[in-house]
Amino acid sequence: MSNAYLESMKKRRTIYALDKNVSASKEEIVTTIQEAIKHAPSAFNSQTSRVVVLFGEESNKLWGEDGIVERAIRNVLPEGQSFEPTARKLASFNAGTGTVLYFEDTSVVKNLQKQFSLYADNFPVWSQHSTAIAQFSVWTALANIGIGASLQHYNPLIDEGVRKTFNIPESWKLTGQMPFGNIAEPAGEKEFMPIEERVKVLG
Repeated sequence: MSNAYLESMKKRRTIYALDKNVSASKEEIVTTIQEAIKHAPSAFNSQTSRVVVLFGEESNKLWGEDGIVERAIRNVLPEGQSFEPTARKLASFNAGTGTVLYFEDTSVVKNLQKQFSLYADNFPVWSQHSTAIAQFSVWTALANIGIGASLQHYNPLIDEGVRKTFNIPESWKLTGQMPFGNIAEPAGEKEFMPIEERVKVLG
């Protein structure tokens, strides 16, 4: 069976070995991210997802030595525990070309809760669905132009540092961080459980 969308999905893998030697231009990367966010579906077409794309020194402020993530982790690191394993991981993220920061605009969610009180409890849940779809859409779109990425969740530990450093609106809630770059080393083989255990067909 030939299906271009499924082939694109298969290209999307978690890539930790990144470098800056991307063949795509900055403009192509930004346009790819914009288009993926624009066309990612959301409940009530609420379009709650927001992203900030960091390149170069801006991305270094997040992952670099004495950056936002390092400072936040060191503040909660148990006494006597080595920071070295975490330092190596952060360095691998910083080795890439940039980072996509994902947010959900809670002001939109709150307005929808007021407008449609019957579904008030559902809108925060649907907002999480929206960010997940947006993240997957961008991840897959980047993979389709030969760019590797991984999805990280240092929030809420880094929320305040990110907000102050990048002048993020108070209503934007951080949901994920996606370092991206050239694929220096491909992902290994992926194991799958039997699909019959996950997909039931009736009728």
